[in-house]
Amino acid sequence: MSKRALDSPEAIRFLVDSFYEKVQADDFIGPIFTDVAHVDWAKHLPKMYAFWENIILGNNAYQGHPFRPHLLVNQQHTLTLDHFERWLKLFSETLSDHFEGTNADLVRQRATQIALVWNHKFEYINNDSYMGS
Repeated sequence: MSKRALDSPEAIRFLVDSFYEKVQADDFIGPIFTDVAHVDWAKHLPKMYAFWENIILGNNAYQGHPFRPHLLVNQQHTLTLDHFERWLKLFSETLSDHFEGTNADLVRQRATQIALVWNHKFEYINNDSYMGS
């Protein structure tokens, strides 16, 4: 199968759909989405299309606060470096499987940054010592 550029809303939808198929099938992070977060995919996927369109196309499609829902999930199931590494591995595999070019490289870098920053935030949140206890 030939690889394509990541340069349109249609390509972004394909990326997101392909990625979340991997996520749902994954035995490590899949249950967090289905059993802990109880993700409503009909609502979640359009938000993810808009989120990545905003990053890739700069079209301001996404309006929201992406960290908050993850914070709520973390209260039920502690999110760790292993979770972020698996998320990033699946995302990177999806990019490599289907896309090539500058935007694919930039999105891989951005996803890596998001995973690293969010992992750092959750390590801080999940470490009781910052509360002075």
